Amino acid sequence: MNVRRRLIPTTAVAGAVVLGLTALSACSTSEAADGSNGDKLKVTASFYPMQFLAERIGGEHVAVTSLTKPGVEPHDLELTPRQIGSISESDYVLYLKGIQPAVDDAIKQSGVKNTVDAATLTTLENHGAEVSGHDHGHEDEEEHEGEEHGDEHGHEGEEAHEEHSEGDGHNHGEDGGADPHIWLDPVKYAEVAKGVGKSLEKADPDHAADYKKNTEALVAELDKLNTAYETGLKNTATKTFITTHSAFGYLAERYGLTQQGIAGIDPEAEPSPARIQQIHTIAEKDKATTVFFETLASDRTAKTLAKDTGLRTDVLDPLEGITEKSKGADYIEVMESNLTALKKALGAK
Repeated sequence: MNVRRRLIPTTAVAGAVVLGLTALSACSTSEAADGSNGDKLKVTASFYPMQFLAERIGGEHVAVTSLTKPGVEPHDLELTPRQIGSISESDYVLYLKGIQPAVDDAIKQSGVKNTVDAATLTTLENHGAEVSGHDHGHEDEEEHEGEEHGDEHGHEGEEAHEEHSEGDGHNHGEDGGADPHIWLDPVKYAEVAKGVGKSLEKADPDHAADYKKNTEALVAELDKLNTAYETGLKNTATKTFITTHSAFGYLAERYGLTQQGIAGIDPEAEPSPARIQQIHTIAEKDKATTVFFETLASDRTAKTLAKDTGLRTDVLDPLEGITEKSKGADYIEVMESNLTALKKALGAK
């Protein structure tokens, strides 16, 4: 994705850290006096998919703060000095490197011991605007590797991911870098959940048994969700879906679908005239019925394209945040709504 306009200079982040710590010291006394969080593990999550994991796995033993407020497009996040300072005060930080540059910079300078990059807990892939599904017979091996990744966290995991990124030339540009949208594949999300659970057990061993139990319960829900997708999308009139935000590459590969993104993995990227013409041709050839848009970005391109091609529009939520517009109260419910929308658009039999 194109992150140039969102990057915050390192010197600015460093200065903000100092300001943030000062702001925190002013309010720490009242927070301590309030005692509402008691002895709970103070967890900072970068945005909703990480927040959901931390809350579900941490349960009553964690107090989770998300850096991305509901309704804010996470790719556009700019941290306040207070937020940057709050990261340094955390016991545990869960984030996804590469999707929010401002968060990456702040975490790097935070000094927090227990920092977990979700990207190190599974295998990232390169996706462009067009992604076609294939046989996932090899995934058993990848899933096993993902579970092993769960045993190594903190800065070691972050360093390993950095080496992987540099060695393979991966980047998060819209021209085919490593796709960060791993949470939209229930199988990969389950791999991440297992790793998060193990890391919480290490960070807070007194409650390890509860973290393990909560992780197992969440993974069971994700397994059930995966089965629903496999069954619901097995027999469809078409395998092609069109979306304004190319966030569904992992989902498309998992369930044998073809994602045709109007633009790249940056939700605000403008499609070229040539790409628009390609989409027209693809929609007619593959008998696509629907142009999907999302809740946190403009629907203008989707509605214009749909009008020109005579297609319907509908929401396919990339689950980067939960708002009053979301078709569900949490990750599981919105993913179920996404399945319903896909079944309708693809002509599930």
